[in-house]
Amino acid sequence: MPPTIYALKPKFQSLLRPLTTALARAGATANQVTLAACIVSVAVGAFVAWQAPARWPFLLVPVWMFLRMGFNAIDGMLAREFGQKSRLGAYLNELTDVVSDAALYFPFAQVSPLSPFWTGLVIVLAVISEFAGALGATVGASRRYDGPMGKSDRAFMFGAMGLWIGMTDSLPEWAAYVMPLIAAMLALTIVNRVSRGLAESKTP
Repeated sequence: MPPTIYALKPKFQSLLRPLTTALARAGATANQVTLAACIVSVAVGAFVAWQAPARWPFLLVPVWMFLRMGFNAIDGMLAREFGQKSRLGAYLNELTDVVSDAALYFPFAQVSPLSPFWTGLVIVLAVISEFAGALGATVGASRRYDGPMGKSDRAFMFGAMGLWIGMTDSLPEWAAYVMPLIAAMLALTIVNRVSRGLAESKTP
């Protein structure tokens, strides 16, 4: 698997383990954390889009992207390490991720010179890439997280763009190429997840 930010997840989880343990003792569930992260993501995305073309709200995106990664790590640890795995949780984990991503990416369509077309295409390709990863299990492979533009990598990219937009009056014209680049990397991610899932399923 090509190196991605996802490879840092084990270290991130170890930092969050004490908080996860405290939440489990307090009665919090993995599904509650998953839903809370989705609700806040939609709220942040809606607020930023509503305030556009104001730029300062985009500073919320990198802050929430980082916190959301924590939420995602915590719900996974609650499920695995505290016996909270469930079929409903598996559905929620996949569905809320794509809903959250779409909500957080949508406001960027309103920033010049970022194109609504390319932003929309990135949203569609992001959904397909997660679908391709989840389908690995249907062919006897694992859930695929191959890059180069996995969920954590997209969080970094959009967080960085949110910071950039929030701290500047205008973006340079060459910024118009950022979304096409992300779209191309997402297309490669889809190919990698499908091809490596098929290869894994053929391995005895």
